Formats: sequence, C-alpha cells, structure tokens
Amino acid sequence: MSDNVTTTKTEALIQRGKAVVMNTYSQVPIALQWGQGSTVWDMEGKKYLDFVAGIAVNALGHSNPDYIQNLTDQLHRIAHCSNLYWTEPQVQLAETLVNNSDLDKVFFCNSGTEAVEAALKLARKYGKKAHGSHRTDIIAMEGGFHGRTYGAVSATGQPKYQKDLDPLLPGISHVPYNDLEALRQHITPNTCAVLMEPIQGEGGIRPADVDYLKAVKALCAEHDIVLIFDEVQCGIGRTGHLFAYQHYGVNPDIITLAKGLGGGFPIGAMMATDKVADAFAPGDHAATFGGNPLASVAGISVLHDLLHNDLLAHVQTVGLHLIQHLTTLQEKFPVITDVRGIGLMQGIELSVPTAPIVTACRENGLLLVGAGADVIRFVPPLVVTKTEIDQAMKILEDVLTKTQQEQ
Repeated sequence: MSDNVTTTKTEALIQRGKAVVMNTYSQVPIALQWGQGSTVWDMEGKKYLDFVAGIAVNALGHSNPDYIQNLTDQLHRIAHCSNLYWTEPQVQLAETLVNNSDLDKVFFCNSGTEAVEAALKLARKYGKKAHGSHRTDIIAMEGGFHGRTYGAVSATGQPKYQKDLDPLLPGISHVPYNDLEALRQHITPNTCAVLMEPIQGEGGIRPADVDYLKAVKALCAEHDIVLIFDEVQCGIGRTGHLFAYQHYGVNPDIITLAKGLGGGFPIGAMMATDKVADAFAPGDHAATFGGNPLASVAGISVLHDLLHNDLLAHVQTVGLHLIQHLTTLQEKFPVITDVRGIGLMQGIELSVPTAPIVTACRENGLLLVGAGADVIRFVPPLVVTKTEIDQAMKILEDVLTKTQQEQ
C-alpha cells in the first residue's frame, strides 16, 4: 500500500549519491544546480546568497561571462598536454604571478594540498643542499590546516584531522600560533623550514600579528630557514591584496596557492624565490595536470580581474562593509564573542553552537560554513556587493534574534 509520499529531485539525487559516493563528507541536504554572481539555486529552485563560494574558491562568482568565454576559447585550442612541452597559457600565468609578487619561480599542480607537498619537498631539498643532510625538520603551527595528503596532514596542527592516520610524516612538529618565543625555543640546527598560514582558515579565521610575522621572518633569515606561507585560502585577493603576505609587508621564501586561483577550476601553485627554487632539478617533482592550458587560462582570467578591473580595491571596500556589519551584530548579540579577519575572509566566534545557526541561515537563504568548533566564516565571492552583504547580514541578524529569544 502506497503512503503517497513524494520524493523530491534532491532526495532522489541524495539516495543515488549515497549508493555510489564514498562517505567522506557530512553534506547538507540540498543540491546546487546553478549560480549567477553571488547567488545560487538548488534543484528545487530555491535561491541562496552564497557566502561560502566553494570555500573561498569562486573568486569571480558564478557564471562570470568573461571567465566562461576564455575557458571556452581555450577548449577549442587545446585542453591538456604533458609538461614535456611548453604552452603559452602556463608561461603567461607564471609571468603574471611572478611579476606581481616577490617570488621568482612557480610550480603548478592541482590543489592546495599538492602545493603544500611541493613546498615541503622543496624546503627539505634546499636545507640539505645548503646545509647538509641533517636539515630536515619542519615547524608548523598549532591550529593550522594544510591539506589531506600525508605530508600536508602531518603538518596540520589539528589532531582531529590526523585520527587513525598514524604513523605520520616524521620530522614535523608544532608550536603555538602567534607565539614567537615558543618558535624560537623550538628551532634547532636541524630545522629547515617554518610553515604557517598568515590567516588561519580552518583553525578559526585567526590572522597573524604583524609584529609576530616580521619577527618570524627575521628569525628564519638569521638561521637560513625557509619561511613558507600557506596562502591556499587567504591568498589571491581575499585580503584585498593579491597575496596575503603583501598585507603584512613580510616576504616569504615560499608561498602555496590554490582555491581562488582557478576561480572554480582545479589548480594549485607553489612559488619560491630563486635561492630556494634552485634546489629543484628535473625529475625532483612533477604533476601530470599541473598548469595545463585550461587550468592556466582559468588562473589568467581570475588574475586579470583582480589586477585590471579594480577588484582588489572592491574587496577592500566591501570587506570593510562586512566588518562593520559583523561588529554591529557583536554589539547587539552577546553570543558573538569575537569578530576577526581581513578583507573578505571574516569570522565570528560564538558562545553557542554554530551548527544550528548555519542551518537556520541556510533555511532562510544564506549559505555559510564553519571554521573550527565555534566560528562561522564569511568567504563570499570577491565580486559580492554591499547590497548582497546587507541582505546576508539581515538574514543572520534575524536568525540570531530568534536564537537569543529561545535561550
């Protein structure tokens, strides 16, 4: 006998997915169908403001016409070829990154975790080449997140990501973030690199102190230790500067990039100064798809808008607008214990569970994502408008008001 229950398109898709997709994500029960700018629609036609942006990936928003045209044009030429051969898009993307940074060489890969793996390998190669075989130890930060491959997860300073994965990569240790003395005491003659995020993302949207970063740079320079900045989430315009290190005025020896670099197309990059990059020789590292023509064109498209269409200035302006809104909400709602971040990478720390608030916002048309146990992060597309921020903050305010009334 039928119970006359109708299965929605979303429910049907979820059932299909659970049958064949490995259970590695706690996915919410919606299926996104298409997007435009900072707005997305699900399979049932419901509209959302997207303040997740693929977790800081969709820098140009959804369905950017120039981005689509550039990728389409490249598909009509050549989508992929091996790195056995030169291609103009890869060289052009590398030139743009180098010419607008303080780094000299680029290695392309497919993701942030691969960029971190490349950085760890290069740092150890440089340490041994410059100082001998004992230079292998890497110091990373508590609360940091660097990816899911074995080297990257070993460098991640959050035990929850390492559960049941031991033994981890040896020679990597962790010290408290923003604590110069702890780092100083941990350095030994075997230390080859210090790895950190200028703004911790998964660790709760925690920016580094300016004086701390400058002192870390001086300490690394004193001991010829490779300073690696993981800018996978905080780079590519998210702070209102092309690179997060430019906000601080502290130049690293290596930076890792991904997420926003491709605007939705998978690409990662590891950049280094000539001094460090020269430790790599042909055969030392590789990536089959790294910097292929299609991925490179995606990167070129993102960088063009950031550098030539005033998008960086826009990020600074709307970033301040977002901060003002969040600060006002903090004054109104005691459950917000902190507001922190730079540009369009912001977080609010709460004294109540974040999951119900994220869920309620989604039900009311705003997509948000957590960052750690007690922080909600805001990483919308870099093209988000002040009006869209106003709309998003109104939804959040209504949800917080209801939460406060129910307490």
